[in-house]
Amino acid sequence: MSKVTNKAGSNADPDDVQKSSLLSKLKSNDPKISLIRDILSVIIIVAMIGGVLFGVSGTWPAIVAVESGSMVPNMNVGDLIFVVEENRFGPLMTSAEAEAAGVKSFNGYGDVIIYQPNGNAKVTPIIHRALMEINESTALTVNLTHAGYITKGDHNPTIDQGSTFSHIGVMQPVKEEWIVGKALFAIPLVGYLPLHIWEVAVVVVVLLIVWELYSRKKEKDREATKKPQKKGGRK
Repeated sequence: MSKVTNKAGSNADPDDVQKSSLLSKLKSNDPKISLIRDILSVIIIVAMIGGVLFGVSGTWPAIVAVESGSMVPNMNVGDLIFVVEENRFGPLMTSAEAEAAGVKSFNGYGDVIIYQPNGNAKVTPIIHRALMEINESTALTVNLTHAGYITKGDHNPTIDQGSTFSHIGVMQPVKEEWIVGKALFAIPLVGYLPLHIWEVAVVVVVLLIVWELYSRKKEKDREATKKPQKKGGRK
């Protein structure tokens, strides 16, 4: 089988030729290629950030947005919460344990945990404070089915367990395997972006398209100014 020969007369590997062709296409100034290149760049950057967040937090999602006022005033709607694995940077502590140790989290005793209610991964996780951990015998005396953590929103009048929620049923004590992680710190208002992620994605794509069109127009104007003017002929 014959090989492709370059201008210098040496034989070139077909795979290398294909790679060069692909690279030339990626470097093309074609608006479609440029837009794809920009979108791929955004995806790669987001993936890298996600990898770093997972490496630091040890859980996923590593960030969540507060959607309700159940933790006011210590967490507010729109706060972006950085989440870590429940035993990272110290063991998970209930209110009694934290008070005994003199450790506060979000202006209160006891870690604020993010958990899947009744282990249901199809509903939005709940972010509430861990008050205590009860054993199975204690759970049965209060008409609960198993051992686990008792939780409560700082702004709520009652605990979560024993309450009935739509699409969930009666809330049971939180098992360890239901815990996504614990809250480490909050950034105010930034959580509105994840809460409106689709709108943000549309805005980003539109901005990329506008920037690409603007860049192409500037390039055309620059090329037009570089074209030499035709000299007039002699009379």
